[in-house]
Amino acid sequence: MTTASHTHETPATADPQPALGVLMMLGSGLSNQVGAAMGALAFPVIGPVGVVAVRQLVAGLLLVAVGRPRLREFTARQWWPVLGLAMVFATMNLSLYTAIDRIGLGLAVTLEFVGPLTVALVGSRRMIDLVCALAAGPAVVVLTRPQASTDYLGVGLALVAAVCWGCYILLNRTLGQRVPGAQGSAAAAAVSALAYLPVGVFVLWHRPPTVAAIGYALAAGLLSSAVPFLVDLLALRTVPAQLFGVFMSVNPVLAALVGLLVLGQRLDHLDWFAITVIVAANAVAAGTAGRRARSVRAAVANGG
Repeated sequence: MTTASHTHETPATADPQPALGVLMMLGSGLSNQVGAAMGALAFPVIGPVGVVAVRQLVAGLLLVAVGRPRLREFTARQWWPVLGLAMVFATMNLSLYTAIDRIGLGLAVTLEFVGPLTVALVGSRRMIDLVCALAAGPAVVVLTRPQASTDYLGVGLALVAAVCWGCYILLNRTLGQRVPGAQGSAAAAAVSALAYLPVGVFVLWHRPPTVAAIGYALAAGLLSSAVPFLVDLLALRTVPAQLFGVFMSVNPVLAALVGLLVLGQRLDHLDWFAITVIVAANAVAAGTAGRRARSVRAAVANGG
């Protein structure tokens, strides 16, 4: 996942260029999933923990360079959500990458998307959201259905990542109110990277990496953190935030395709159907929520 999707809004004065924006979003999504697949190639040598440690370091360095957080000026009221978000970063990436190792890229990323979908649906009284929930629920059950080969720990870890993503969205809202710009996310990424530094040293000491494994782990950090973050910032300048949110929903499909092409991970027809349903539910929930938000703002602006 990337951090730009819920922390930035499209400027009201931006001149939308949908075609260019869609290409950038597609490139960002592919980069994210190819990066995860590259990380998976290093699992046999340094394991998911080693890959996550390298990824967190890369993400921390990038976000600190971009966000330039003024840590000495942070108050206790600002530090609490920063520390919470750092914990979410650390837990989400470790649980997701371990899930990818156990159940495959496509299923892990699809189950992770249950997090933002749940946040979008909880508390809503719109009929369309109820329909989305009624559609997505059985689809999740299909993906997690008991089979002889079902890896329940892998499924559980993917759902932990989903919970973390939901918490990420809620914490980011709080950070956006208390910390200016991208400083909050940058500080959280830095804390998470520092926490993983001794873990990474321990893992790499006991599981000596090969040059290829380190290369794959660095590629995971760059392709799944650095490239999506920067590209998403550019994309949000050319497309409406609503379109960005809807397009994010195609990531499970991209993950399943990358898992097939890069890692040789095959899904059956029922899994593909369930992924399609969850993607559609995400897209509809994001799209209709965006239209409703604009309608409310327009009514307020017109004194309605």
